[in-house]
Amino acid sequence: MSEHASLESMVFDNRFTAALPGDPETANFTRQVQGVCYSPVSPTPVASPKLVAWSREVAQDLGLNEQQVKSGDFVDVFSGNRALAGMEPFAMCYGGHQFGNWAGQLGDGRAIGLGDVVGPGGESFALQLKGAGMTPYSRTADGLAVLRSSIREFLCSEAMHHLGVPTTRALSLMTTGEDVTRDILYSGDPRPEPGAVVCRVAPSFVRFGNFEIHAARQELDLLRTLADFTIENFFPAQAMASGPDRYVAWFREISERTARLMADWMAVGFVHGVMNTDNMSILGLTIDYGPYGWLEDYDPDWTPNTTDAAGKRYRYSYQPRIGQWNLLQLANAIYPLIEDAAPLEAVLNDYTRVYEEAYQARMAAKLGLSSVVPGDDDMVAELFTILGLVETDMAIFFRQLNAAASDNDVSKLSAAWYRPEERDAGYDKRLGIWLQRYRQRLETESRDITQVAEQMRLANPRFVMRNYLAQLAIDKAEAGDISMVDELLDTMRRPFDDQPGRETFAEKRPDWARTRPGCSMLSCSS
Repeated sequence: MSEHASLESMVFDNRFTAALPGDPETANFTRQVQGVCYSPVSPTPVASPKLVAWSREVAQDLGLNEQQVKSGDFVDVFSGNRALAGMEPFAMCYGGHQFGNWAGQLGDGRAIGLGDVVGPGGESFALQLKGAGMTPYSRTADGLAVLRSSIREFLCSEAMHHLGVPTTRALSLMTTGEDVTRDILYSGDPRPEPGAVVCRVAPSFVRFGNFEIHAARQELDLLRTLADFTIENFFPAQAMASGPDRYVAWFREISERTARLMADWMAVGFVHGVMNTDNMSILGLTIDYGPYGWLEDYDPDWTPNTTDAAGKRYRYSYQPRIGQWNLLQLANAIYPLIEDAAPLEAVLNDYTRVYEEAYQARMAAKLGLSSVVPGDDDMVAELFTILGLVETDMAIFFRQLNAAASDNDVSKLSAAWYRPEERDAGYDKRLGIWLQRYRQRLETESRDITQVAEQMRLANPRFVMRNYLAQLAIDKAEAGDISMVDELLDTMRRPFDDQPGRETFAEKRPDWARTRPGCSMLSCSS
């Protein structure tokens, strides 16, 4: 892959702002923005930016080398202090349903797009600074971000990529040299924290809410323009169709990508925490890492989001159905382009089938099975019922399962139990019966046990980006030591490998993290 001679040689095509109408008002103040897709706005300069961490893989995609990333020019550009020639900073206009209710205009309140850059391979990448200051969509907020939340987003987006889950990426993490005041749990105890900026990278940051806002405002010509732009740039197969069929085919692809993404989340134990429609990528990517969490002890009713603690709308087990509900809102938004509900309803009805097939395939891989046969669903359902009887670490359980099943030895799963004293004879018997059933199922596979074990290794990560690990890295970084951020980033590059010397990063959540903010529950400030 070729590299740019310098940052200044990066080429921007800015296809989003070039093709779509922008706000004629250039002053940066909060307001309702009508009839446009974005507002021009520049990042707010910061006092003393410093590079904390960067992703070498994302840099390579952009044609940047280590020397360039560690230069003063890079720090200035990707902290928001300077724009490169060709950059056209902007904030998107979109709306959304938040916790099931229409919230009206939302938009990029603390994210500023820098433009679309052309990589050495000809791909186009949208660059976006999160935490770079106020925009017309900031409402009553300041548009800034703190180091705590920025570390979480940086690490998790890269960890998800290496797990094979579709996601936005992170190029760099900067501190700003300025404090930002936040109330971490909205408890009336705000405090200053180090400010930070993350540069996020994706083919596009367009969300369901980008279409919802124009439909809600009856800006139907603009709705069609945005839909056609999105299809022609990111859905080439669907762009071959015309008329209403084009939009139906496009919606089907979005639905299928969303269903498969939900299956990915469920398989690795990821809980997004705030699945509002403005946080749903039109490309089927994981987007907007806020109060997310990892399902360490298996609890299908767990949500990491303090705002969602009462209703638990976005709890782990509800994510697939919320994905479908959000697609319904998108279907309502694009209905004027089709004017026939039947094909949209058919896509929505098919969502469950696509999700189930994807989920079954992922569970088969986790269990070392080459295919799904009748009875496997019941076997998987019984397993998760058992996991919920005693507090059990999901990732560790699946990683150890092959060893336990090989000789029906329950004790080989002991590292996965948080409260081993909760086990009783009835539990051990039920688990033992399941292990025997599972071993018999494995015996029907016409493959060598080493092949089964390798498949399970590649489907069950040894390392996931646990909340308590991120919090430890945050604690050190706030004290001036960023070494753990780098070490975690490097560990998560190879989540399926054992990585001798890093065993502590694969351990189950310690007791001190059970109730600590940032480890157990988080807010949208997190």
